[in-house]
Amino acid sequence: MSTPSDRRGFLMRASALGGSLLTSAWPLGCLAEAAPVRFDPPVIDELTVREITDNSHDIFLRGSESPGLAIQRVGFPAAPQGKTLESEWGLALHLESRRGTERRRYLLDFGFTPDVYANNLELMKIDLSVVDGLIISHGHYDHVGGLMGFLETQRGKMPKGLRLYTGGEDNFCRRLTHNADGSFSNFGVPLDRRRLRALDIDPVLSQTPIVIDGHAFTSGAVPRTSLEHVLPNTWVSFGTQDGVGCDPNSYSNQHFTADELSGKPQPDQHWHEHATCFNLGDRGLVVISSCGHAGIINTLRHVRDITGVTKIYALVGGFHLAPAPDDYLRQVMAELKKLDPEHVLPMHCSGQNFIDLAKQEIPEKLVLCGTGSSFAFKA
Repeated sequence: MSTPSDRRGFLMRASALGGSLLTSAWPLGCLAEAAPVRFDPPVIDELTVREITDNSHDIFLRGSESPGLAIQRVGFPAAPQGKTLESEWGLALHLESRRGTERRRYLLDFGFTPDVYANNLELMKIDLSVVDGLIISHGHYDHVGGLMGFLETQRGKMPKGLRLYTGGEDNFCRRLTHNADGSFSNFGVPLDRRRLRALDIDPVLSQTPIVIDGHAFTSGAVPRTSLEHVLPNTWVSFGTQDGVGCDPNSYSNQHFTADELSGKPQPDQHWHEHATCFNLGDRGLVVISSCGHAGIINTLRHVRDITGVTKIYALVGGFHLAPAPDDYLRQVMAELKKLDPEHVLPMHCSGQNFIDLAKQEIPEKLVLCGTGSSFAFKA
């Protein structure tokens, strides 16, 4: 029986071999053959990222405009009758891309609770009738907690036959919190693919990169090749119970220990967390990490490797550096400066420590974020 290091080895080999590029849906539980090292990512003309839910909403943040990036904010009040945007620990984004006259719209992650998500969708006037696809970055409840409640109340407003790009089997695992007394408690409820299918939602694996509708593409599993490692977060239990959970047999080329197969909780490595990406004209890549447990340097390097596009125009999302010790944070910042993204938009779990350091090290690149913000990137 092999060890978790075999999975790390798999992810590193995947970087060298290149993941399979899937231009159509890949049914959950099916796995892809290895394909070319690189692929030509689709090129878009414009991408707007709207923060439906983030940790906070600063009504005094102001919009701005510069070549290639226009920023809009929702102030206070956001609506009459005393309603306003709500914030919570979590992240939910609305993505709208344009290529020529063709537009695509996606919902990426769904925050912690359906109530906050529904409130903000309404106030931000998100049109659900034109949503082209759903994406989740990973299985943490602060990113998927709002999904099922949202679908059960709003599914009828949305197109039929929607696909949910999940990042892989790992997204369906049961997540746990390790308590001070050594016990474990559930961190939310794992996604139930049976309920998804009953709601006419087709879960799609993107353990390897997938092009979505000729606009977006997913990174697939991110190899761990830099100094970064998964910083302390949840634990995970492999296996299924009453049809809910994740199946170890669906992890490509990865082998599990006896403890893992028995369902014994393990430190969570987020093997199938993925990024959502766009290739913006001649400006380069917009990479949305959502939470970045696999490491933002690992993620950026991997996306450059699989596409051959070396320029990072924008790094967007959660960077999971809030728990980072100072020396680790500074090493990550040094590597990020080498990659030289044009814009850095830290959200959710990036951490005030990262923002403070960015103000010192890359003030011209830093863009402050918050619930209700809108970022329009143009080629």
